[in-house]
Amino acid sequence: MVRAFPKSLVNDNHSQMTKPLASLDDLKLGTRAEIASIDWHSLDEADACRLRHFGFEEGVKVEPLHLGPFGKDPLAVRVGRMTVAIRRAHARAVRVVAIPA
Repeated sequence: MVRAFPKSLVNDNHSQMTKPLASLDDLKLGTRAEIASIDWHSLDEADACRLRHFGFEEGVKVEPLHLGPFGKDPLAVRVGRMTVAIRRAHARAVRVVAIPA
C-alpha cells in the first residue's frame, strides 16, 4: 500500500533554489552573501586577475563593509577572512545571494 504524504510535508526543492541574485555593489553594508557568479567578460584581463587573486570565486562568502568618501569608490569587502578594496564597477560584475541572518 502506498501512502500519500500531506502537501505540508513535501519538500519543494524548486522554491528553495530560486533565491534572488543581486550585484555585490547593490548589497546593503554589513549584509553577508555568497558569490553565485562573476561576469568575467565584463572585466578587463588585469581586473579579473586581481579579483581572482583576492579570492573572488563562486561559493565564497563576502560582505560589503565600507564605502569610500561621499559614498563612492572604493568599496571595502570582506572576502573570506580578508578585507579588500575594489571599485564599484568591478563589484557590479559579482552576482551574490544574501545569506539569512
